[in-house]
Amino acid sequence: MAAETETGEATLTVDELAARAGVTVRTVRFYSTRGLLPPPEIGPRRVGRYGPGHLSRLALIEELQHQGLTLAAIERYLNRLPEGLSPQDLAIHRALVASWTPDGAEETTREELERRAGRALTEEDLDRLAALNALQRGEADGSYLVDPALLHLGVRLLDVPVSPEAILAARTVLVEHARATARELSRLFRDEVEAQPPDIAAMKSLSAHMQPLVVQALVTAFQRSLNDELRAAYEDAARGA
Repeated sequence: MAAETETGEATLTVDELAARAGVTVRTVRFYSTRGLLPPPEIGPRRVGRYGPGHLSRLALIEELQHQGLTLAAIERYLNRLPEGLSPQDLAIHRALVASWTPDGAEETTREELERRAGRALTEEDLDRLAALNALQRGEADGSYLVDPALLHLGVRLLDVPVSPEAILAARTVLVEHARATARELSRLFRDEVEAQPPDIAAMKSLSAHMQPLVVQALVTAFQRSLNDELRAAYEDAARGA
């Protein structure tokens, strides 16, 4: 399994990185030669070590490819990203890209699932991943239906000391508020369209252009609101200390 740096951050060999990302080692090396992945740190015995940033960046590259972007377009996209983005920031970029990918699940075995996760998975781990909708147990024994877009996030949450019940409750809150927001935005959109002469083609075009902007606005608003809430909680805790 992965080693750790002095700060406790997990590092991966190229084989481990490829397994976690669900790609081949050849693909990792190809992206590296194109400059899409930063070079690894060289550890003992001249072995390259990759970190969470490499994994998040590789997942973003793969998602951009799934969207049909050429390597040149992917390179331009990555070059426009601010420097010093954390793995979490890269994961948000991937989520924005993946939001336009049709829902789908991949059938996999327990062995392959653990290889993708980079760790052995207990029954409690599987319950947590199921609560996040990252996977569901298949009809055949030992088979699972996995949502690739949620698996990486779900695995990272396994080490967070939160019960599956709390995760499910949090997901319920997010889904309920997301649906309420979607309903209100849809109502506003319908009111705007109904005020204009009917034009189905124009309506579809406007919807296609608005959806990415709305998703980005929601993500930005949520990030800032969450930061404000956490800052207030820290300040309250400091005053109470």
